[in-house]
Amino acid sequence: MAIINSEAFREFENDAKTLSNPALEDFRKKGGKVIGLMYHFIPEEIITAGGMLPYRMRATGSKGTEMSDSCFTQINCSLVRHFYDSGLKGRMAFLDGVVSVNNCDHIRRLYDNWKWKIKTPYMHFLCFPKKTGKEQVKWYREQLEGFRKSLEETFKVRITDEKLHDAIKLHNETRRLQRELYELRKGDVPPITGAETLSTMVAATCMPRDRYNTLLKQLIQDCKASKGRNGYKARIVLFGGEIDDPKFVDTIESQGVLVVGDVLGYGSRAIAANVDETGDPLEALSRYQLVDRPADVRIFGTSFDRNEYVVKTVKEFKGDGVISVRLPQCDLYGIEQTTLSFHLKKNRIPHLGLETEYVLESTGQIKTRVQAFLESISEARHDRNE
Repeated sequence: MAIINSEAFREFENDAKTLSNPALEDFRKKGGKVIGLMYHFIPEEIITAGGMLPYRMRATGSKGTEMSDSCFTQINCSLVRHFYDSGLKGRMAFLDGVVSVNNCDHIRRLYDNWKWKIKTPYMHFLCFPKKTGKEQVKWYREQLEGFRKSLEETFKVRITDEKLHDAIKLHNETRRLQRELYELRKGDVPPITGAETLSTMVAATCMPRDRYNTLLKQLIQDCKASKGRNGYKARIVLFGGEIDDPKFVDTIESQGVLVVGDVLGYGSRAIAANVDETGDPLEALSRYQLVDRPADVRIFGTSFDRNEYVVKTVKEFKGDGVISVRLPQCDLYGIEQTTLSFHLKKNRIPHLGLETEYVLESTGQIKTRVQAFLESISEARHDRNE
């Protein structure tokens, strides 16, 4: 399904297929420390300002959960079970630290068990508010201040406000470039597939940011020189949480559709806004996580805004329908998928809800359901034209 010919993309693609990569290994050989992030809501800029590499944890390449099953059962999220199994097997031994947040009970227990059995040298837990507002921004800023001091004391570094401002500018440049890449997908002949885009987004979370930005600039130029792709049957917007496997998106696109936009943790939700580069950097980072970026499913009272953001994305990317994805044991996205379905129906936008385990095993059912969804999109087009 690949349509882009780019050396920069090939590096992104290879990095998304493995837990470690040459750029990360080179960083470690030079004495750099790698800090794993179990989920988002954790400002990467604080880690970057400390001269360390923020690494969004994945379990790419996991073959099973036999070791993690001693602490987690089948009713636990498969993402958590594969994460923990990979940790127990030493697949993430390159991490010098792990940071987590109280996103859900599954992630919370993952942190507890990781701290108990795997014993990564540095461990830190951030309490993230469930509401958004001035009080929550102030409170989370205090959490981030504690995080900064913890990193400074453990790794003997100084994370000054000046260094934080520099890190914010560096990460904002990443967001700007990623938004530029997304803009290219709005055209009638997009130069990059949804699967290729996801590989590009995942690569940002596992390599030094300055190198990533340099490669992304080259990829954007390669995309602008590409003929792009036409002849697809429908333009799809993908919605979900921790989708980090490009093969899943490629499975969807193999049925003749093109994923032109998304509302994903690794996608548009992470790049829709920049962090304020003026004033108190910790307050800016707190406000970004709680107010400035599109709300996550965990934030109370934001359901309508979240659903409207999906509708807005469909319109901007000229989508013909939405495919939403959840892990079977994820209660947060189970509820979200249901409310989104009603909202899309109200706006006459075709919707397909899928469930898939974290590690993609069988693709036949997904292909069959996407084929059926294509038929419903065709029917919706016919009804609108009558």
